[in-house]
Amino acid sequence: MSFQIYALPAEKFQHLFALSDAELSQHHARRMLATVNPGFPCRISLEDAAIGEEVILANFEHQPGASPYRASHAIFVRPGVAQATPGAGEIPESISLRLMSVRAFDENHNIVDADVVKGRDLEASIDAMFENNAVAYLHLHNAKPGCYAAKVTRA
Repeated sequence: MSFQIYALPAEKFQHLFALSDAELSQHHARRMLATVNPGFPCRISLEDAAIGEEVILANFEHQPGASPYRASHAIFVRPGVAQATPGAGEIPESISLRLMSVRAFDENHNIVDADVVKGRDLEASIDAMFENNAVAYLHLHNAKPGCYAAKVTRA
């Protein structure tokens, strides 16, 4: 079965890069410099920031659905990057090299399945979850820090 991974749109975050540090704090965000690579995975480009590169750590509501699973968490975004558009069945390196939490949601935004897998084993986990017809979409999270990584649908 084929699947599609989605990055976040750049325009959703561009306003943050023009803000002062004080203004960023009012948006529950802060400016940082990447100190390691990998370690600062951008949710727009689906690539890790280079050491010394500016990132914004922002709170993002990744699960806005009207259910008990409504949620937000921290994400990194980089200025001036284009939204990644991975091909069907393609897993970006910033995801494949991490331990991932995979959460399967139904049409009512309720979790119907979940797993924790090494990124290199993610394809098999995604395929297995989409075998369940009740699964409408998946969310990927970095398993250790819990940060939202990407949304996945059937391709």
